[in-house]
Amino acid sequence: MQISANGINLEVETHGPEDGIPLILIRGLGTQLVHWPQEFIDGLANAGFRVVTFDNRDVGLSQRCPAPGVTGMAEDIIAQVQNEQTPKAAYALADMACDVTGLMDALNIPRAHVFGISMGGAITQVLTIDHADRLLSATIVMTAAALADPSILTRVLSYPMDKATYIEASLAGDADWGSPGYPASKAFLRDQAARAWDRGYDATGINRQLLATMTAPPRRDALTTVDLPCLVIHGIDDTLIPVAAGRDIAQQIPNCEMQLIEGMGHVITPALAPVIVDLVTDFTTRRGKA
Repeated sequence: MQISANGINLEVETHGPEDGIPLILIRGLGTQLVHWPQEFIDGLANAGFRVVTFDNRDVGLSQRCPAPGVTGMAEDIIAQVQNEQTPKAAYALADMACDVTGLMDALNIPRAHVFGISMGGAITQVLTIDHADRLLSATIVMTAAALADPSILTRVLSYPMDKATYIEASLAGDADWGSPGYPASKAFLRDQAARAWDRGYDATGINRQLLATMTAPPRRDALTTVDLPCLVIHGIDDTLIPVAAGRDIAQQIPNCEMQLIEGMGHVITPALAPVIVDLVTDFTTRRGKA
C-alpha cells in the first residue's frame, strides 16, 4: 500500500498481528522490501511482532526524489570524486530517518523497535540519535558509523541495465559479499532479483541514496550519547563492511550488545533468517522498552 510520509509517497507492507509490538525493517542501499526473505518476515511475525517493511525513497514502488543540480549518473559521480569534488546529495540520511518517523505517524505507531541493515543500519543510527523518543530499541546490522572506505564507491555504484543483466549482477554481488555459511540458492536469488527489477530498478535513484550515505557526517561521537537499548549484529565474513566497523559502533553506544555471526556476510539469506529472528526476539524481550 502507498502512504504519505515526510512529504513523499512510500510503498509499505505490514505482516503479523495488528496488535503486535511494531518492528520496522529498514533496507540497505538500492534494495527493496522484496529483498527480505519471507522466512525472516514470517519468523518475526510468528514471534508476535507487527512487522513493517517498506521501500526506501528512490527505489521500488516508492517515490523518486531527484533534486536540481544533483546527478544520479555513476560516471558523473566518479568524475567528481576523481576531481576531488564532493558530490552534492539530493537529500540526507536525516531525511530518510524522517521518512521512517513519518511512516510511523501514517500507521499510528507511537514507538517501535527498529531493525536496519547496511544503509538502513546507518539510518537506524540517525534514528537513535535524533528520534530516540520514537524507538523501543534499535538493532544495527552490517553497517558503519561513517563511510568506512572511499574505495567502496566503485563497488556499489549502479548503472542502467536490462532485466537479464540485473539478475546476473545480483548473483555476482552475492558471490562477492553474500553469506558463505548460510548460502542462498541461485534459483532464490534469480527470483528475488527478477521481482525487484519488475517493481522498479532505477540506477539513478540508487545512486542518489549512495550520495546521501557518502555525504553523511560521521556519527561516532553522537552515538556515545545514545540512551536506548541497542544491539549490533555483524557477520564475521562480511567482505563489504568489515566486522571492525560493527565493533566500533558497539563500542560507542553505552550498554550496547553485540553479536558476531560466523558464516554471515552482507546478506540475510533464508538459511540465516532463523538465527537473526532468534537474536532479535531474545534482545527485544530482555531489553526493549515498554
